[in-house]
Amino acid sequence: MSEKNRYSYLGVDTSNYTTSVGIVDSYGGMRNYRKLLPVRLGEKGLRQSEALFLHIKQFDEIFTAADVSDTAAVGVSCRPCGREGSYMPCFLAGLAFARVCAHSLGVPVYEFSHQQGHVAAGVLSSDMPAGKFDEFLTFHASGGTMELLAVRRLTEISVIGQTLDLTCGHLIDRLGVRLGYPFPAGAQVEQCAAQGMLSRRPKVCLKGLDCCMSGFENKAYDLIRRDPTGADACRYVLAAVADTVSAMVCAARREYGGLACLFVGGVMRNEYIRRSLEDLGDVYFASQELSSDNAVGTAYLAKLKHEGVIT
Repeated sequence: MSEKNRYSYLGVDTSNYTTSVGIVDSYGGMRNYRKLLPVRLGEKGLRQSEALFLHIKQFDEIFTAADVSDTAAVGVSCRPCGREGSYMPCFLAGLAFARVCAHSLGVPVYEFSHQQGHVAAGVLSSDMPAGKFDEFLTFHASGGTMELLAVRRLTEISVIGQTLDLTCGHLIDRLGVRLGYPFPAGAQVEQCAAQGMLSRRPKVCLKGLDCCMSGFENKAYDLIRRDPTGADACRYVLAAVADTVSAMVCAARREYGGLACLFVGGVMRNEYIRRSLEDLGDVYFASQELSSDNAVGTAYLAKLKHEGVIT
């Protein structure tokens, strides 16, 4: 393909904490533009009205960095996941922007879920062999999501396991805020954990393929009272997340067969958790850059949809 015939696909994603624009071109190149929404120190998150306003405010800075002159189609995350009734107002900012952008460029716009974008970004950036793409497991672990998924051909996604209370992202962020770290606190908790000791393994609580995480929070706060630096508590919480995720994947493989498992979402940037999960075998991870919220996966889905690879 000559340079003059090179074209690209634009992705837009406005999750609860990140404004994202992504580009995937016809040669397989990708560009990731993203900016976290600001959260005041001591706060544990944002209201949807705040997130919606901040996305609109940040779009100008994010979008002007991207060259969209050769765009063939636009993809956008319009809801959190594919389940009926899935909705968050923050995605309306991206949806409106994507529709206006597509109309201005005279190209089609394709709508996907935020979760589909995460899975696609993982497929695009991991080293999972193409032969496994037809059917595989995905563990999606981010600030607001902790779900084990059965995936077929990127578009058929079913939740087969999930948390029944806290997500692992909430657990990590709550601990970080308790220790005085800015939200989201994953990177600071990981750094602190490197100085901590793990006296005993956390006791995992599974109910079928689902899990419970809230007990780990209480135990972590007990550890902080003994060690105000929080190092032992941080190490304990990361071990609790890794052990719980591992147990859920093992249980799913017993029920669904020994499928490959792809790990996506911001929590999966954590090196301690990654190393722990590698022992499962036949596991794959989204790249560090594309583990967190991004629109590259959504751009990739737009490319596949426009080319007729997915329906």
